[in-house]
Amino acid sequence: MNLNIIDDCLQIEFTFTEQLLAARLHKSWQIPLTNIIQVTTELPPNTWKEIRAPGTAIPGVIKTGTYYTDRGKEFWYVRRKNNFGNVLNIQLANESYQRIVLNNIENNDEWQQKLIPTKS
Repeated sequence: MNLNIIDDCLQIEFTFTEQLLAARLHKSWQIPLTNIIQVTTELPPNTWKEIRAPGTAIPGVIKTGTYYTDRGKEFWYVRRKNNFGNVLNIQLANESYQRIVLNNIENNDEWQQKLIPTKS
């Protein structure tokens, strides 16, 4: 997966394998930076009140795809590598998803700083 900022949008590009595992039809995802309301480097807590549809899940190994939780509709692409480290937890407004959770992101602290909304 590759992250870029292009024309004031966060662009997330998925590999073919990542698309298959997450059941994502599109290779890239564009999110206006103005729709990002908070970014952290911690995994949100798992909840038993979640429904995966569609995606892939093997507890303790991989959690990918769309999840409906008590927090709202979320997209996860999290794999056990580096002990589930290097997380980007992106909360959104005015999007179909309320949250995007990614891991194994190189320089996740730098990405957090790039994506944190600035107060005008």
